[in-house]
Amino acid sequence: MAERMPRILLAKLGHGHKEALLNLAKRLGDAGFEIVYTELEDPQAIVGTAIQESVDHIGITVLEDGDIGPVEQIKNFLDDGEESHITIAVGGLIEREQLEELKGMGVDACFPRGTSFDELIRWAQENIASRGPTSLQGK
Repeated sequence: MAERMPRILLAKLGHGHKEALLNLAKRLGDAGFEIVYTELEDPQAIVGTAIQESVDHIGITVLEDGDIGPVEQIKNFLDDGEESHITIAVGGLIEREQLEELKGMGVDACFPRGTSFDELIRWAQENIASRGPTSLQGK
């Protein structure tokens, strides 16, 4: 069975301008990833969407007034649901001093403000692989 394109769920924490996130979604799509976008901010809802959509990775963007605390809940929900194979990256308006805290939560990669789209796409190409077939058996 052929492999499907890697699937990324893009989510956001906080409010504010999300144009950069939508631009990233387009650029990742152009680079060969299948993108699922959600505006849900509840950690359990984000994980539920990730599972329902069979994603390989969750990319979280922290916007203005966004709190990184829910990231730990997302990671815990994934681990508790035996979905620890889904990787997580966090970027956006995070401060350099928050990087160690995020890594301590089990985040696979952190991208503080100023990270270029090219860097994000390169990391995704090197670190996100599809874990699913293109079609389900029996359909």
